[in-house]
Amino acid sequence: MVEPERDKVRPPWLYPLLRTTFFLPCKHHTNSNKKECNMYCLDCTNGAMCSSCLIYHCGHRSIQIRRSSYHDVIRVAEINKFLDLSGVQTYIINGAKVVFLNERPRPGLGKGVTNTCHHCKRSLLDAFTFCSLGCKLARTSSNATNFNQREMSTESNIGDDSNKQAECSYNDNFPLDCMSPPTPPSTMATNRMAKRRKGIPHRAPMGVC
Repeated sequence: MVEPERDKVRPPWLYPLLRTTFFLPCKHHTNSNKKECNMYCLDCTNGAMCSSCLIYHCGHRSIQIRRSSYHDVIRVAEINKFLDLSGVQTYIINGAKVVFLNERPRPGLGKGVTNTCHHCKRSLLDAFTFCSLGCKLARTSSNATNFNQREMSTESNIGDDSNKQAECSYNDNFPLDCMSPPTPPSTMATNRMAKRRKGIPHRAPMGVC
């Protein structure tokens, strides 16, 4: 089964794979000659397993992890079907092209180094950007987070501007005038106030004695 292009950049199984510890003895097949846990199921993502465990994952996408100088690697031909490897440096080990799973201890940069891993700064050939799958995932995840934060900030600013435009009367003369003018008193109320003027007092006539 070929992985959809949109899921090959950061598939959901990649992070669990990179966190898995391989090459420990299998707890379920202790008497097997091949009890070393160097297999991984991309569909179950439930940890490393030995080759004898594969019978319980029939029809699933399983891959084999190998070792080079005590570091985990995987063959390009095996993982390329499920993961976008663009930018990750490849190495030839035992006649097969492989990529490293995770970042390795970085030696000091020698003279003449012109290209380094964009995440861990390990020296690379000029054609590549990352030294391992883990470095690519860390870098792309960081860029995605920063992009989402900038996008949310932009959307928030746009929303604030829209609210201001809805509430404010914006023109060249009053660019920040957000208050409505006071309502003038009605004509009838003015007339009633005018008619309620106090009259001149008159004394009552006195009776005849």
